[in-house]
Parts: sequence; C-alpha cells; structure tokens
Amino acid sequence: MTVRICFHDQCFDGACSAAVFTRFYRECVNPRAELRYRGLIHRAGRLFDEDVFDGDENAIVDFKYSPSARLTWWFDHHQSAFLAEADAEHFRRDHSGKKFYGPDFRSCTKFIAHIAATKFAFHAPDLEELIQWADIIDGAQYPDAQTAVEMRHPAMQLTLVMEGMRTEGFVADLIPELVSKPLAEIAAMPAIRAAFEQFYARHLKTVEIIRERAAVRDGVAFFDMSDQGSEGFNKFVPYYLFPETVYSVALSRGPERAKIAVGSNPWNPAPKAANLASICERYGGGGHPKVAAISLPPDQLERAREVARQIVDELRASVK
Repeated sequence: MTVRICFHDQCFDGACSAAVFTRFYRECVNPRAELRYRGLIHRAGRLFDEDVFDGDENAIVDFKYSPSARLTWWFDHHQSAFLAEADAEHFRRDHSGKKFYGPDFRSCTKFIAHIAATKFAFHAPDLEELIQWADIIDGAQYPDAQTAVEMRHPAMQLTLVMEGMRTEGFVADLIPELVSKPLAEIAAMPAIRAAFEQFYARHLKTVEIIRERAAVRDGVAFFDMSDQGSEGFNKFVPYYLFPETVYSVALSRGPERAKIAVGSNPWNPAPKAANLASICERYGGGGHPKVAAISLPPDQLERAREVARQIVDELRASVK
C-alpha cells in the first residue's frame, strides 16, 4: 500500500507537518505502508495537477484543500485554506474523520500533533523539539528581530536551506531525517551545512539590498526585489532594519511566480487592524491575518507592482 503525502514545499512548517504525519500514520494507521512525498508550491492558476494524488491513500498537510475524491487526509491552518466557497462546503460535508482545519493554530505541525494526540492517542516525545520550533518559526514567535534574522538555532538554519534550495525533491528527501534525528544533527550534515553557509552569505547581501531599497513611510516599508532572480528572503529583515515599521510589503520574482509578500511587525506594539489574508484574497492570494502573500505569473511583473502599490497605500492609510 502506498501513501502520497503532499506538503507545502520549501517551508519548514510544511516539512515538519509531513514528518509528524508520517510518524502518526506509521504508529496509528498502517506501519507497513510505503510513504512517498511531494512538495506543493503556491502559484498562479491551478494548484493541483491531475496526477498529484497517485497513492492508494493521499494526504495534504499545510496546504490548501482539494475536493478530489482521491484525497484521504487533510490538515491545514491557514485562513485562506479554501480556493472557493464550494471547496469549503465540500469540506464541511465530509464525515470521514480524516480531514481537519485549525485556523487558530500558528503552525500546521502543532495542529497535526494536537489532533493526533486528542483523537488518536498518538504521542511522540522525541518530536517535541521539532513541533516547538515549527510553531515558533511559522508563528513568528521569536523574542526579537535579532533572533529571527541572525539564525543561530539549527531549526532556523534548516529553514533558510529549505527556503533557498531549488533542487526538486530536496525538502522531500529531508522528511525522513526530520522524523528520526534531532535538528542539530540534521543541520550539521555536510551538505546541509555547506548549503546554509552559501545561503547565509546571500542572506547578508539581501539585508543590505533591503536597507538600500526600502521606502519606509507612515509605518509601512516597501521594497522591490524583483530583479534579484529569487523570491526567497527572510521576511523579518524589514523589522530588524526598521523597527518603527508596522507592516511590510515586498515584491520579488522567481521562475514560477511574481510574489507580493505582506507582513506585520510582531515586535511593534502598534495596533494592527488590517487582516492581511483578507487583503491578499482580493487579489487571488491569502495566508494568515498577520502574514500573507499573492502569486502572479512571472511575466505579470507590472501588474504585481500595481497590486503592491495598492496594498502599500491601503496599509499606510490604516496606520495613520
């Protein structure tokens, strides 16, 4: 029997969600099943190819809902978990006991661990560090911006590598390691360490680019990184450089998409009335109330710039 586990690719919480689901499935459902992994990314247009659900059972963790009859398990925690109201209604009609939605959880990893413990009596004490750090990272629960940007902990180093690596299947291949090894041991693996050093050097350069390019006004920082050839950067850098900011809006572009990333400063106590997920949903994106994004085709850069400008104006007006 094969189980296809689809997870949010290039994402620490996505990979950790797949790791916790893996252990749960093996211990509580079928220890003999062959588990296979497939990373999914947000992109403009259709998210799921026809052949994505090719297992005897199929699971999605930390990614949007699919009404496919072949989907067996589903866990997500994003406000924007459903592409359409019809998908939300399909989920509400499901009585399989295998599909779960937890928008009050900061990370999907912790949500899966909670459901597995409360509904299936599953416990894995050796995964507590993994679960804790997925919750810290996905929920932006760092004590300060320095911790978020300087990346001293192995979990954060793994996050940088996962977000930066573009080799197909790289994160999927790490999931068995996350199931069985401490984070420090994984981060110390020669290939991971070499990749981290490369990406950290790039990260330091990106910090300087953002310092030079960011336009900070009325509590909002905006910067355009679309000429850098990558959509990945540490989303806490604006708050590290400009602690007075309340929101940030960033434009980047990679081979798959032009991305507008919208975030809020977790260390600035100013009131934050804007729901960023709801704002991004108006343009086909989504996420969480405090951090969200929009994906457009990579050749629609001018459209992406216009959308980014509209969001910047809206957020600046909300801060005044």
